[in-house]
Amino acid sequence: MSQDAHTSKKRRIHASQLEPQPSFLEDLEQLQETNQATKVDDPSLLWERPTYNKLNPATDALIFQQIEADEYMDTGSHTPVVRFYGITEAGNSVICHVTGFLPYFYVPTPVGFKLENIMPFKSALEAAVEKGNSIVKVEMKLKESIYGYHGGEKTHFLKITLKDPRNIAAAKRAVERGISFAGFQDFTAQTYESNLAYLLRFMIDCHVTGANWLELPAGKYQIRNDSNSNAQINVQLNYEHMISHQPEGDWSKIAPLRILSFDIECAGRKGIFPEAKIDPVIQIASMVTVQGESKPFIRNVMVLNTCSHIVGTHTMSFDQEDKLLAAWSDFVRRVDPDVVIGYNTANFDFPYLLDRAKHLGVLNFPFLGRLNDVRTEIKDTKFSSKAYGNRESKSINMEGRLQLDMLQVMQRDYKLRSYTLNSVCAEFLGEQKEDVHHSIITELQNGNEETRRRLAIYCLKDAYLPQRLMDKLMCLINYIEMARVTGVPFNYLLVRGQQIKVVSQLFRKALEKDFVIPAVNSQSGEDQYEGATVIEPRRGYYDVPIATLDFASLYPSIMMAHNLCYTTLLTPGIIQKFNLVKDVDYVVTPNNDSFLVEKKRKGLLPIILTDLLDARKRAKADLKKETDPFKRAVLDGRQLALKISANSVYGFTGATVGKLPCLQISSSVTAYGRVMIERTKQEVEATYTVENGYTHTAEVIYGDTDSVMVKFGVKTLEEAMELGRKAAEFVTTKFEKPIKLEFEKVYFPYLLINKKRYAGLYWTRPDKYDKMDTKGIETVRRDNCRLVQSVIDTCLRKILIDRDVTGAQEYTKQIIADLLQNKVDMAQLVITKALSKTDYANKQAHVELAERMKQRDAGSAPALGDRVAYVIIKGGKGMAAYDKSEDPLWVLENNIPIDTRYYLDNQLSKPLLRIFEPILGERAESLLAGDHTRTIQVSTPSVGGLMKFAVRTATCLGCKAPLKKGESAVCANCKERAPELYQKQQNIVNGLEVRFSRLWTQCQRCQGSLHQEVLCTSKDCPIFYMRKKVQKEIQDSTATLDRFNNPLFIKNFNPSHADLKYHYIAHTSCDIMEERAAMKAQDMYLGVLFSMEDLSVYGYMTNTKIKFITVLTVPDVIIKDLDMKNIFRRIHTAYVNHASNPFYDIDSEKMIKSKKFEQEIEAIGRGRALEGGNRNSLTATAS
Repeated sequence: MSQDAHTSKKRRIHASQLEPQPSFLEDLEQLQETNQATKVDDPSLLWERPTYNKLNPATDALIFQQIEADEYMDTGSHTPVVRFYGITEAGNSVICHVTGFLPYFYVPTPVGFKLENIMPFKSALEAAVEKGNSIVKVEMKLKESIYGYHGGEKTHFLKITLKDPRNIAAAKRAVERGISFAGFQDFTAQTYESNLAYLLRFMIDCHVTGANWLELPAGKYQIRNDSNSNAQINVQLNYEHMISHQPEGDWSKIAPLRILSFDIECAGRKGIFPEAKIDPVIQIASMVTVQGESKPFIRNVMVLNTCSHIVGTHTMSFDQEDKLLAAWSDFVRRVDPDVVIGYNTANFDFPYLLDRAKHLGVLNFPFLGRLNDVRTEIKDTKFSSKAYGNRESKSINMEGRLQLDMLQVMQRDYKLRSYTLNSVCAEFLGEQKEDVHHSIITELQNGNEETRRRLAIYCLKDAYLPQRLMDKLMCLINYIEMARVTGVPFNYLLVRGQQIKVVSQLFRKALEKDFVIPAVNSQSGEDQYEGATVIEPRRGYYDVPIATLDFASLYPSIMMAHNLCYTTLLTPGIIQKFNLVKDVDYVVTPNNDSFLVEKKRKGLLPIILTDLLDARKRAKADLKKETDPFKRAVLDGRQLALKISANSVYGFTGATVGKLPCLQISSSVTAYGRVMIERTKQEVEATYTVENGYTHTAEVIYGDTDSVMVKFGVKTLEEAMELGRKAAEFVTTKFEKPIKLEFEKVYFPYLLINKKRYAGLYWTRPDKYDKMDTKGIETVRRDNCRLVQSVIDTCLRKILIDRDVTGAQEYTKQIIADLLQNKVDMAQLVITKALSKTDYANKQAHVELAERMKQRDAGSAPALGDRVAYVIIKGGKGMAAYDKSEDPLWVLENNIPIDTRYYLDNQLSKPLLRIFEPILGERAESLLAGDHTRTIQVSTPSVGGLMKFAVRTATCLGCKAPLKKGESAVCANCKERAPELYQKQQNIVNGLEVRFSRLWTQCQRCQGSLHQEVLCTSKDCPIFYMRKKVQKEIQDSTATLDRFNNPLFIKNFNPSHADLKYHYIAHTSCDIMEERAAMKAQDMYLGVLFSMEDLSVYGYMTNTKIKFITVLTVPDVIIKDLDMKNIFRRIHTAYVNHASNPFYDIDSEKMIKSKKFEQEIEAIGRGRALEGGNRNSLTATAS
């Protein structure tokens, strides 16, 4: 039992009266009940895929959904082969080898080039590439470059087809550096489409999108007898015969993919994070679900050593670790999952398993993919993207299986305060999980089959939660739909940035329209363009409705309305050459760039955007009609993917370090946007005026990128909404189609703080507000302490929902007063920051603390990538904040005072002033000054110097006078008040016990059991710090209570139980013994004083009022009173011989320190153990 469990027995009484929350064990029971079909005597029979009904290639077509693809060079033909991995609608696994497609790129022909020059050019290029027969053929094709308008005239390009995709780079370099052939010396040229990956080239030309359905017609494919594959169906065909179905209508369905979610547990050494070469893998939990179902049909856990039965779970025990690892790898191959998920599996679980298996020599382990001859290996990867930032990670190849590490999904798609599984589940699932520190895992493993069962349940839940997160957030469906919409392989979405998605769409449309795309060498440019317009905000608190008008898909609609594209971009020379007329044939953008109008030629980008947005409209229309939940989820994922794709086209053109930058397009888009926002402001303010018959003159109080906030001056929501709709319709008529201004919402009331910082109640209908909406305010920032988030959120609720500005002021003053008087719970003051690197330009508080923690205990110190939790403590004058950062647990354990002034000045003051200044003006400063800001002086902790020689003098609990020798709690003057002071202190302890009981019960509910000790150490959870704080307060208060009934000696025979536990028992026992004992001058055996579930407490009092207490674990057999009396007599004898003789002054000691007495007690306790009884502690207490 851990230290903070010392009152758990009492708490469980209270807890049993409360209605428990559903536990994970109850979840497992429900899974067992709902999956009646999976109830079999041997659960491993469920592992295999559905039986495969053999196909006849001559008469049966093969249709499957491909989920992943790769490429390889065929050793016989020396040509590339695309390999698709997929699943049929019946759930059978497929590997399809597609042959015959060769890579190619384009080169513009030099002036004077003729058909007879092709062979000399081919020979010269082949010689330059230095690979024999690498060039298959060179053809002349009529194409048009995508860059700029050329009058619609196509020109000749050389299409160079190669045998090996790996030779394209060499051929490209040769052309760009210059080659000579008959009649042409040092011919150099810009290459086109030479930078497109072979697999993507294949998918574009064959109209294959990510995760779509493929059909192999009967008579066009062959069955392969492939011993290197563990797929059920292995086939091969030529690419010309393959039919690719576009993912719409019936072909938008998703195959019954098998999804494996797993988690591992390792037994680390004390204070050291597990290392694969030393520390064993002790448990692996696995859950397997079929896509479209929420309940896993396979639930198992593999455990090293024995493990008690777990309901609804196949529990497998192993006596050797290598057998466990071999069994799990065999399980993966038999289950044959299509998708493998988990939490931090890429950077921990998989690398650890692979390294551990290698260390133990488990030879068959690293073959986890669908190809039996390809080893699963670890590679270090670096990912850099403007949208997603820089990340270092590890990649693991598992051919034919998609990998979805939910930690990486969370980091990629969501901005959260913390990314631990516990914190993420609290955010998205509304529940928390028990977070067991790696140092405790070993203790549970080394216990018995029950402790290993507890660890297994913990491991199973960690395997189940990633699947629940994936289902809740629709991650798999959304990624599949994004792959389908953009046309890229699924895994590109996880390992590539935003640009590749636009590249895929652009190349597809270019192929359709006979354009070729130049291979631009990415380089950083100094060119900058002006961003979107922000209308200067009229700061203040608006207690009237503020209508918000938004441009629908602003940037895509600008590009479509004004035909902005690579293919419509004009130069002065082209305008002159084709006699183009301004405002008839072309338009000049506000940025002074020229683009052809749509009637002359519709641009490629506007065509792509039109297709995307039209497809989105269809998906949203289908979504409204659809009733099937799974089909609705697919349609919703599709419309979201279409929206994101349309919005990313603009960013693609503005990426100076990109595949195809064109700042003329991106800068023109933002220039149009600025003009439109200003025009909207002018039109609204000029039209909705008193002069035009309206009750008030409208005022645009703020505008940002694609929206304007309008104060129409009306008092009711209905009026504001009606005027908003009319204004949106009116302004829309002033712009080119398809630009559309929409009325979306009303803010009422509305607090406008500054640019991109505002808050308000969000109304879409007049009867009830939808939510409190905040932008750029500290309620959502991750690098502040929770107190800031809590205070700002409460203030905003009081101001916006309660309309009580005065109440918000009073609340703020009270919080500041509580903070400065050390009344705020420390859990609210914890700051967390990611330890992303150690070489910051300036010293950082979390980095310095991590280093100090490493020096104290390297094993428990934060590692790179972890989020470091810290508080700021009081320090010496002028001490830097980074030197005052400290681990919250260290602060609690060592009673270190918090620097509350730091929190007011550096965390709270600015956010508070930002909120109150627009309302109160200069008076906002009064919140940070006045009587409520008086500080309780707490001395700075002193160490070293003379302090090491200081001796603390005990003082009377009544009058605080120094105590004399022999006085433990009160002085002679206060002796009569001893019962009163004792009761007062007891009440303090009782109050803390009640608070601890509630926190403990909350933690037990979170872990899913009201009958097991809490092991959770989640530093993301405020309850954890509250629990630790109250535990420390109980410890301190109990120590004060000890001074009344001071145990002179405690011998604990169970190291897993804390001595503090027996202090508590001693207090309770002494009170009971006083009540039972008659005033007889003789020794008295008092029998069982009380019981606490598995413990029994016995008492004995000598004729001199010395009390002996023995605590025993309740054994299976009844303990006889005679045996207990004998134990107490031996204890009494030892006490008389060694602690109560004339030469031992017991009153001068706070504890009995006689070594001989301790040895005697040790012998009594051990002797009791040898006789077959169970013992916990022996305690001697003086009255």
